[in-house]
Amino acid sequence: MKTLLVVAGPTAVGKTTLCVRLAKRLQTDIVSADSRQLYRELTIGTAKPTEAEMDGIPHHFINSHSITDAVNAGRYERECLALLDDLFRKNEVVILSGGTGLYINAVCFGLDDMPPANSALREQLRLRWQTEGLDTLRAELWQLDPQYARTADLQNPVRVLRALEVCLTSGQPFSSFRRQQTVERPFRSVLVALDRPRAELYARIDSRMDAMLAGGLVEEVRSLLPYRQLSALQTVGYQEVFPYLDGAYGYDEMVRLLKRNSRRYAKRQLTWFHNQGDYHWFGPEDDDGILALLIKAQP
Repeated sequence: MKTLLVVAGPTAVGKTTLCVRLAKRLQTDIVSADSRQLYRELTIGTAKPTEAEMDGIPHHFINSHSITDAVNAGRYERECLALLDDLFRKNEVVILSGGTGLYINAVCFGLDDMPPANSALREQLRLRWQTEGLDTLRAELWQLDPQYARTADLQNPVRVLRALEVCLTSGQPFSSFRRQQTVERPFRSVLVALDRPRAELYARIDSRMDAMLAGGLVEEVRSLLPYRQLSALQTVGYQEVFPYLDGAYGYDEMVRLLKRNSRRYAKRQLTWFHNQGDYHWFGPEDDDGILALLIKAQP
C-alpha cells in the first residue's frame, strides 16, 4: 500500500524547508495542505514558498486557484484525492504538508457528516456580523460550542458563521459532528507534526511578519481591496491590513495586530493537532527521526 506522509504544524515552524529535504531523500512530490497558499493572488500574506525555497521539488496546490474561485474542504478533498491517485502511480510515498487541519483530515479520514446548509440563516448571521460585529458572534459561539471555539480560527468570519449556522440549525454543537469513523483510503497515512519551543516559534513569527511588511504586504493587500469581502481574505495577514488602509488605525497598531493574531493563530493550530491525538511530534530538524517512523510504519 502507498504511503501519505503528512507533515503538519503551525505557521513559521519550518515545514517547507524540512519537507523539501525529505522530498529529495524520498524522491517524491509535495502536496500543500494550506487553505490560502493555493490562491494565486495571495503571496506575501500567506508566506507562500518561493521558487528558491521549493528548490526544484514539485509542489501541488500552490498558485492552483483564484480567489474568485473559492475552494472549501470538500472541493479540496476531491481534487487532492484525484491528484494523489495520479502521484501514487509513480511514487511509493507522497508528502502532504500544511497547517490547515481540516484539509488534512478531509484527505486522510474524510469529511464530517454536517447538516445541510441553511442559506436563510446564513444570510441572517452575515447581516448580524455586519451590524453587530464579529465579537458578538464569537461570544455566542463560545456559549454554544466552547470545544470548537478553543481550536477554531475565530478571526475568520467564515469559520464563525458556519459553526453558528450548524449549531443553530441542528441544536447541537458544531464539534459534535466530527466524524467518528474514518473513510477507507487506498493509502496509509503517517501523521507527523512539527513544533519548536514557544518563544522560538513566536520570534520566528515576528521576524516573518517583519519580512512580509518589508516585502510589500501592505501593497499586496491594497491591490486586493476590490475583493476584500471574499472568504479567502477573511484571514490573518489580510484582515489586519484592510482597516489600516481604511484609516481605522495607524501603522504601528497594524503591525502589533498582525504579530499578535499570527501568534494566536499558531497557538490554535498547535491545539488542533494536539487534540487529534494521532500525530507523532518532531522538531523541524529531525529528518532521520521522521524517516525512521516512516520505515517503521511499513507493513
